[in-house]
Amino acid sequence: MKIITFFNNKGGVGKTTTVYHIAWMLKELGYKVLAVDLDPQCNLSSIFLSTERMEEIVLEEQKVTILDAIIPVSEGEPYIPVHVEPIAENLSLLVGNLSLSAFEDKLSDAWTKCLEGDVYGFKVTSIFKTLIEDAALRCHADYVLIDVGPNLGAINRAVLISSEFVVLPVAADLFSLQGIKNLGKTLNEWKNQWNKRVLEYPKEDKTAIPQGKMQPIGYLIMQYTDRASRPVKSYIKWADRIPQVYLQNVLKVEQGDTSISVATDSNCLALLKHYHSLAPMSMEAKKPIFLLKPADGAIGAHFQAVLKCYEHFEALTKKILTKAI
Repeated sequence: MKIITFFNNKGGVGKTTTVYHIAWMLKELGYKVLAVDLDPQCNLSSIFLSTERMEEIVLEEQKVTILDAIIPVSEGEPYIPVHVEPIAENLSLLVGNLSLSAFEDKLSDAWTKCLEGDVYGFKVTSIFKTLIEDAALRCHADYVLIDVGPNLGAINRAVLISSEFVVLPVAADLFSLQGIKNLGKTLNEWKNQWNKRVLEYPKEDKTAIPQGKMQPIGYLIMQYTDRASRPVKSYIKWADRIPQVYLQNVLKVEQGDTSISVATDSNCLALLKHYHSLAPMSMEAKKPIFLLKPADGAIGAHFQAVLKCYEHFEALTKKILTKAI
């Protein structure tokens, strides 16, 4: 089982829909997949689930979200197995909760207690590792894909130290360059801080706590609009600055090859197009763009775009598989 978190502290770049599509493509390729919604906005859950199912969960207060498995542990009670929501054969979801952000303070407090060797502090900090491994074991997942919110808070810190691999979805603009710098610095700090806490863990067997691996395996450049099958010049202007910023700030390579562009950078997993009108069509049909059929409205030029989308996400997903080993 491989755990991959998609992490960016800048919102609005299409991260959640990308996680959704990669989860479906992994299923298409024959893998068993667990998608995990740890963004308090619950967008991933909303994409996967029907309106009726979301209303059942929220209005009837069904105890089926991630938070319902977290609360008992945070209150010092035994862990209750997290609910695994079936989506399709070999594809499952851990449902998000809008109140998850209220857990930030307890995680911050537990993070501090870990430095004192407090077992309870470690138990709370390790809660995402606990519930993800439990759920993945029950649905026999080969891959776990985690969607987190666009922030640098305590929830994301606890999730990242429980992750093996990290993918950075970014946009090609000035603010994303700054965001990559922030993310690189933050990932490095969290890793170092967790390594110090692991030394204080009072038990000899450390398998119950996260390893803090969080290895960056590349970045995705999101939502370009093409002209004559090429990204527009303004997009490439910013995109071609990303390889150096990623090398220096995320991989900590002081001076790389300055001639590298996104087209030749091995750390660039993909340049993902904006699929415009196909996106709402996908949301309405409750299926990924690349599985849309003429009955869903994907006819003519739309259907050709669906076929291209399949090729793009298949190539992207296979590239992630080669790096997440």
